[in-house]
Amino acid sequence: MDLLFYSFTVFLFAAVILLIEGVYLWWSNTHGKAARRIARRLQVMSGGAGRSGERISILKQRRFSKHDGFDRLLHQIAPLHRLDVLLMQAGSALTVDRFLGCSLAAFLLAFLAGTRLPLPFTLRLLLVLPALAIPYFLVRRARSRRLGRIEHQLPDAADFIARALRAGHSFTNVLQIVGNELPEPLSSEFRIAREEINYGVPMSEALHNMAARIPLTDLRYLIIAVLIQRESGGNLAEILGNISIIIRSRLKLVAQVRVLTAEGRMSAWILGLLPLAVMLMLTLINPEYVSLLWTDPSGVRLLWYAAGMILFGVIWLRKLIRIRI
Repeated sequence: MDLLFYSFTVFLFAAVILLIEGVYLWWSNTHGKAARRIARRLQVMSGGAGRSGERISILKQRRFSKHDGFDRLLHQIAPLHRLDVLLMQAGSALTVDRFLGCSLAAFLLAFLAGTRLPLPFTLRLLLVLPALAIPYFLVRRARSRRLGRIEHQLPDAADFIARALRAGHSFTNVLQIVGNELPEPLSSEFRIAREEINYGVPMSEALHNMAARIPLTDLRYLIIAVLIQRESGGNLAEILGNISIIIRSRLKLVAQVRVLTAEGRMSAWILGLLPLAVMLMLTLINPEYVSLLWTDPSGVRLLWYAAGMILFGVIWLRKLIRIRI
């Protein structure tokens, strides 16, 4: 009986191990990185769309909401168009109405959390009001990170386009190859430009649209070089090679400047956040001691003076350490 039980346990263990290995091999052969690369190359050779998951609308106007009435209402507000451009440049899947809903939810959560602070209603409202801007700053940060990744991919993209042109491909086919071979997020922008051309948009307009989606000076240089070459001729591969060298040199200089200004940026963060952190700590430890700042008229004036001086100092430090290259 014991021998039969132990034999069954061993065979069951071996069967489970073989099942796991079989599932892993099936997944790697059908959905793994090598399988995706082979499928992508086959689609490129057959003239397919590759890994293009983006689909542009034939309408010029982007939707701000899924509901037609609310979408028309939001389109009548001019600042929301700039917000939609920001969401598009950040590569966010949020629409304008969802972004506004996230901002309102962040404000309500901060207001509910601030009800426990022993502060007057006006001061409590002023403290939780910046929570409305939390989604905005997150989208701005996502936009900066996405544009930074694209900026570092541009030299490789310029070299890739130059090699493809030297190999004899047309520029339209190069857009398709770049969109399938390069990593995200730059490849998706080339695929969108390729799809716009397939829809009948002139190439110059499609490239200008890509420059509007990616507001980078280096990309504008690349697009201007392509458009000038199409109008007047020239060796586009050599021009793109020179542009890639310039972009790499500028990125190297930017990295050196960031290293040299790191101390100033850290000082700005510390000097800007330290007074707020100290005031919050004193409010939690001894609220009666700090309450004079908003109950006494002199304390209120001191608060306004302190806020103005902190804001002036942060802006001044930002001007000092912000070096455009």
